[in-house]
Parts: sequence; structure tokens; C-alpha cells
Amino acid sequence: MPVHTLSATEALKRLGEFHTVIDARTEDEHALDHVPGAINWPTLNNAERITIGTMYKQVNAFEAKKRGAAIAARNIAAHIEREVLDKARDWRPLVYCWRGGNRSGALATILGAIGFQVTLIEGGYKAWRAALVDDLDHQARRLHYQVICGPTGSGKTRLLQALAAEGAKVLDLEDLAKHRSSVLGHLPGVEQPSQKRFDSLIWDALRGFDPGRPVFVESESKKVGNLRVPEALIDAMRASPCIDLQLADEERVELLMEDYAHFVQDQAFFCQRLEALTELRGKAVVQGWVEQVRDGQIREVVLELLTQHYDPTYAASIRKNFARYGEARACRLGSRRADAMSVAARTLLSEPALVS
Repeated sequence: MPVHTLSATEALKRLGEFHTVIDARTEDEHALDHVPGAINWPTLNNAERITIGTMYKQVNAFEAKKRGAAIAARNIAAHIEREVLDKARDWRPLVYCWRGGNRSGALATILGAIGFQVTLIEGGYKAWRAALVDDLDHQARRLHYQVICGPTGSGKTRLLQALAAEGAKVLDLEDLAKHRSSVLGHLPGVEQPSQKRFDSLIWDALRGFDPGRPVFVESESKKVGNLRVPEALIDAMRASPCIDLQLADEERVELLMEDYAHFVQDQAFFCQRLEALTELRGKAVVQGWVEQVRDGQIREVVLELLTQHYDPTYAASIRKNFARYGEARACRLGSRRADAMSVAARTLLSEPALVS
């Protein structure tokens, strides 16, 4: 059966029509970013691609192509034996590699020869990425948002989770970015995704939202850790209605002690991260916090961080960047507990929202 081709722009729109999306690139290329839901069937793996690339440079293209073809044939045979033998005749895979050339072409040709309805993305991942970036602006602007505002430790993430549990549409950028969006927001042992992967995750989330329903999102800055929030999305968020989340200081401290337990358990790591605030707060202040942590006064340090550093910074930023914060709906939490978050979520969803 002949192999069909599809432009990247059309592939964005028709992604759900295919039973399987296959990324024929290497493991490292796939890990950096891939089409949402794609599985990785490397035509050449990481080491093999390096070997063939070296032959191109040091020997010649003809010898490299012969060797590459032999390796690719073995790998494709293994993929077919492992993944394809149980597939029905009407199985429809979408296949791509970096530019839609040799690697995906070889796999697609063999699958097509078997009799499957195979489609290739024209231009491969490179074209897909360009089309996704263009469509990301559209996806961000077609929706309307309710922005959860509130100082550090007020429970914004917990409220988002409670809203999601109540059936609301939620975009959790910190979860997608694997970071808590502050100097102290790095999650131990967890790497942030690449910028390309972050963009893809956001696009995939946005495309699934119904424009007739509000999307709840936290009042993030332009960056979450090392990752940039797409400009169209941050602009839309900053022009949207706000919800002002309020929680007593003692509850905020306890919430942070729970959510940042790794700092409580590893005081040396906490002190190391505090050093990052030296330029902003001064050496004497930061050293004082470090000494308090070493003396076991962690709650006292957390309260000072809130009142002396995070709260003033947040107050200035939120009023400057979120145009509708002045008319925000107040949401006062009785506690940091899950039941209080659930009550607040149900109340927000039952009240008429400001028009976006």
C-alpha cells in the first residue's frame, strides 16, 4: 500500500485520527521533545547514529549509507516483530523523523509494503515544531482564563488540584515545568523538561480545553524555573479575571513546611538554596537565615522569607502585571487542609465569574 504524506499543519489538526504515532528518531531526540503520544522506534539508536555520521565524514557517503541501511533494517525488523505482528489490517500509524527523510521513510515503506495505511509527516519533527509554535498562539488566545492569585504559601496549587477534582478545567504550569516557580522552587532529583517539550505539553493541554468553559491557572511570571511561558499565553493570562486567594500566615508557614519537606529534611540543602537570595536580600540577612536554620528555627525562617521577601515582591508584581487584579474575587481559606480547598473550589465554581 502506498505511503501517504501529510503536512505538519494538517497533522496538528488530525492527530487523533491515527492509531499510533511513531517517532523514528534516536532515544535522545525523542526525550528532548516529540509529538504528543508518540512512541519511540529508533531506526538508528544514539550510538548507531554517531557511528554512521562518523563514516559519512571519515570514509564516504556511499559506505555510510550501506552500513546505515543494514543497521536500520535490523532495527526495523525488531520493531515489527515486537510491536506490529498483532496489528490488524486497518491499523493506521503516523510516522516521522527529524526531517521526514531516510529514517522515517525506510520504516514507512516497509509498513506500507505489509499493507498498512501509513502516513508520513512532511518535513518531520522540524516542520511539526514550527507548526506547533504557530498554533500555540491560537490555542492560547481561543480560551478564557480565571487566574488564581495569592502570595507564596497561600495554596494556589492545592486549589488548582481541588478545582480539577471538581471537574474544572485546569492548566498547571508548575506541574508541566516540574518546578515551583521561585528561587527555592527546584524539585530535588527532578529535571525540568526542555523548552520544546514544555511548549508541546502546554499545546497538548490547551487543545483539549473547551472554549466554552473557563480554564483555571496560577498567576505565574514569564518563567517557571528555567522555562519560558509562551508569550501569547502569558499575555492572555495577564488580561484575565483574577481570584485573590487568602490564607492566614501561620497556615501558610505550615503549608510550606509540608510542600517543601525536602528543605526540612535536608537543612544543608536549604541553606545552599538560601544563598541564591544574597544578591536580593544582602549577605547579612541571608547569613542570619542560614544560622537560624542550623539552629532548627525553620518555621521562623519560613515566616521571615514570606513577610520580608516573597510577599512584598509578589504584591508589587501582581498589581503591575495582572491588569484585573484590582477587581479580583476574594477567596478566603479557613485552612490549608484538603477539605477547605474542596469547599473553596465548589464555591468558586458555583459563583458567577467575572466576564473574561
